[in-house]
Amino acid sequence: MAEETRYITCVLCEASCGLEVKVDGPTVVSIRGHKEDPLSRGHICPKAIALQDLHTDPDRLRTPVRRVGAPGADATWEPIGWDEAFDLVAERIVAIQAEHGADAVAAYLGNPNVHSLGALTHGVNLVRTIKSRNTFSATSVDQLPHHLNAMLLYGHQFLLPVPDIDRTQLLVLIGNNPMASNGSMMTVPGFPGRLRELKARGGRLVVLDPRRTETAKVADAHHFIRPGTDAYVLLAILHVLTTEGLTKPAEYVRGLAEVAAAVAPFTPDRAEPMSGMPAAEIIALARQIASAESAAVHGRMGVSTQEHGAICQWAVQCINALTGNLDRPGGTMFTTPAIDLIGKRMLGAGHLGAWSSRVRGLPEFGGELPVSVLAEEISTPGDGQIKGLVCLAGNPVSSTPAGDDLGDALAGLDFMVAIDFYITETSRYADVILPPTGPLERDHYDLVFHLLAVRNTARWSSALFDKPEEARHDWEIAKELALRIVTLREKKALADAEGLTGLANTAATAVKDLPKTVEAQARFRSTPKQQVDLLLKALGTGLSVKKLAQTPGGADLGPLEPRLPQRLYTEDKLVHLGQPLITQAIAALDAAGATAHNGVGDELLLIGRRAQRDNNSWLHNVPRLTSGKPRHRLLIHPTDAAERDIRDGDVVDITSAAGKVSIDCHLTDDVMPGVVCLPHGYGHARADGIRLEHAKTLAGVSFNELSDPQRTEAITGNAILNGIPVGVSRAD
Repeated sequence: MAEETRYITCVLCEASCGLEVKVDGPTVVSIRGHKEDPLSRGHICPKAIALQDLHTDPDRLRTPVRRVGAPGADATWEPIGWDEAFDLVAERIVAIQAEHGADAVAAYLGNPNVHSLGALTHGVNLVRTIKSRNTFSATSVDQLPHHLNAMLLYGHQFLLPVPDIDRTQLLVLIGNNPMASNGSMMTVPGFPGRLRELKARGGRLVVLDPRRTETAKVADAHHFIRPGTDAYVLLAILHVLTTEGLTKPAEYVRGLAEVAAAVAPFTPDRAEPMSGMPAAEIIALARQIASAESAAVHGRMGVSTQEHGAICQWAVQCINALTGNLDRPGGTMFTTPAIDLIGKRMLGAGHLGAWSSRVRGLPEFGGELPVSVLAEEISTPGDGQIKGLVCLAGNPVSSTPAGDDLGDALAGLDFMVAIDFYITETSRYADVILPPTGPLERDHYDLVFHLLAVRNTARWSSALFDKPEEARHDWEIAKELALRIVTLREKKALADAEGLTGLANTAATAVKDLPKTVEAQARFRSTPKQQVDLLLKALGTGLSVKKLAQTPGGADLGPLEPRLPQRLYTEDKLVHLGQPLITQAIAALDAAGATAHNGVGDELLLIGRRAQRDNNSWLHNVPRLTSGKPRHRLLIHPTDAAERDIRDGDVVDITSAAGKVSIDCHLTDDVMPGVVCLPHGYGHARADGIRLEHAKTLAGVSFNELSDPQRTEAITGNAILNGIPVGVSRAD
């Protein structure tokens, strides 16, 4: 066949880069960045090139399998037909819920769900069909403080401002490493190019981080900051702004007095011994933000996954709002997506504490419980105990606190199904694995990341290859399971009614339950492509799937534009910064009177990291991504190593309150004294089905064996993954 050029979207990270792919029949000839794409502008990273390896990976499952024997090294897997698999899964879910209640079957949604159109249009509805309050996702090890503050301040959990990086004069990133991540909670493909443009127009990048990250190394200024102390620095910046009269909020912003009162005790002098950042530098940064022609402050994983994450993200929003940088060009702004899921009210505004977890009483947020309670909800007997699990494209054994404990809990479930195309640390515990098609075999439109993009665009990505006849898309799997679950429930209801009250009431029951069937069928009747096309046309954008498919790179809808106060979903269309939930937490932080962790002695503070070639807990069996320097090692400062008689390359024991791991180390002054750094997403040697012989970097360990599920952020229940006290010693 003749070589053909196609244009698709990379779905392996939030950057959502546009790709130019040359194919020859079923073979990928080349993958490169699409230079004419208005959002990614030709950017590409190694993960996108590896899409072809994922497509042909012999480790990938392509048909359903059923586990034979108990989970573990001795388990084997046998093929099973799709219909038989669907029936088995639906029957077990319905049976468990009939015996133990709806909440006895839990659902977990992993990160890949937001990168799949079909998972968003149909997978989420499968979870709704299960009707369990025991719903969990990767959100609670990642970003709950973001959503909480968006709900409190702007009226909607997904109304998340992003830096207008293409026009800002000062970009301040805290616990944020877009040189490796390509942007997170902001879709910013091609960050290196955008940074060069920022500097070319006289702008500056400032980074606050306990590690000299890839982003810190290219910044104009980098300030080391002790893990878990960001709140002291951010509140001190607000202290400077409010005491020096440097505030100029928009007319729709309220609460200056409340903010000033809350941050009054948090002076730069108090922040210095806590954080390690000199008071003079905190004051200077506050003044720079206030005086810049435009400035954008953004905090990410380093500030969200710590003890005071909610306070930190509130402070970030307050800094932007009080300096007049909220919703103005060059500041932090809101997108105008072609498909506005917020405006169409297709995404819930959010709520906190509508119910709580059974064992520990942690609150739900937006309909999900913190995943840190999942293991205890499975293993603790009593009413409401989780007996079954539906895991959609997730690997919580690798990515959530105390993963080994969670694995032990999963082994005791009555039934588990995983929608996944790999046998992973988590899916190995499933009774049935249902593998969806791969990224190159499905259509895509970014329903979520257009809400977070630094430029307004719309891009349709048609499947590069037709799916094999025996394969199923994730939305087809979700549809089949949901409809069979609803049908079985109604059959059981009819049978129960017949047995109890006779044929007359059976007919009445059938009529009463008919709307449930109709509703379920309606939710699943249309394809993801049809739903996107309908939404594009209904919103009067002048766009359609056909038009976007005929426009390589998609439609350029222009730069971010001021949207407030009209875009607000607060009742009075105002931003109220003085939120009692947050100010009370600040008062508690003040009263706690914490002392600085000096990083000398037995305990150091553990932080995580990621690399550009990593994708959380997967793609580590792709040879082209695992070549080069090892990325699994613990980073430790030479001073801390010398105090412990540790040399470069030594194997060290790392011990926390939650567990212990052993790993080789690397001495570097890229981490500040008192801090050690370990990557997230490693430790695959435990999982059957993971090919290791090509992966030199897979000698790593699971970071989450050291994170404690009992330690969560006080307001949201988000897992604490940064600033974990650990002991480090040379292994025997």
